[in-house]
Amino acid sequence: VQFVESGGGLVQPGGSLRLSCAASGFTFNSYTMSWYRQALGKERELVAIISDGGGNTDYADSVKGRFTISRDNAKNTVYLQMNSLKSEDTAVYICNARHRLITTRTYWGQGTQVTVSS
Repeated sequence: VQFVESGGGLVQPGGSLRLSCAASGFTFNSYTMSWYRQALGKERELVAIISDGGGNTDYADSVKGRFTISRDNAKNTVYLQMNSLKSEDTAVYICNARHRLITTRTYWGQGTQVTVSS
């Protein structure tokens, strides 16, 4: 199993970034995909989740209306569009895959750093 996460970086408050997580080594369209984040000194938190078919999504209250999760099952890739970024969004963003039926079958990416600062 491999994830290639990209799109992180330094952005000013109010700016936008688009994260990508390209997956391989498992049947992508059988997995719920999520983005988590972990800020320095804080616990990992769920940011956004999308069902295996892409028809259902959910978000942490802190990012609702600003972030959008999507997926392209033909490309085995999940995305996170982040708009109106705030300093409190600064964290390592980590891709997660969880089988839609066998929920103990889960995989984690390495993460990509997002820093929101002027």
